[in-house]
Amino acid sequence: MRMMLKVSIPVTEGNGAIKNGTLPKIMEKALSQLKPEAAYFTLDNGQRTAFVIFDMTDVTTMPSIAEPFFSGFGASIDLTPVMNVDDMQIGLKAIMQAA
Repeated sequence: MRMMLKVSIPVTEGNGAIKNGTLPKIMEKALSQLKPEAAYFTLDNGQRTAFVIFDMTDVTTMPSIAEPFFSGFGASIDLTPVMNVDDMQIGLKAIMQAA
């Protein structure tokens, strides 16, 4: 299932993770593991934030995805199922056929 991972990093912890070199290491390892369709980095609510779109094939991978961000810099994590345009069109077509 296509998922959007949102990682919000508190400023103080993020500053420390940049200074000691763990932030890029954790991000690189996570991106290598997730093999994302897309990854975007921005500010959201005053925090360093990453949005990563990837395919989650098994829900049992949730702890291994989230834990490095929790323990590495006290990040807040959101995992949300998402669709691309093709997925949405298929879903809408199914609704129209059912009506």
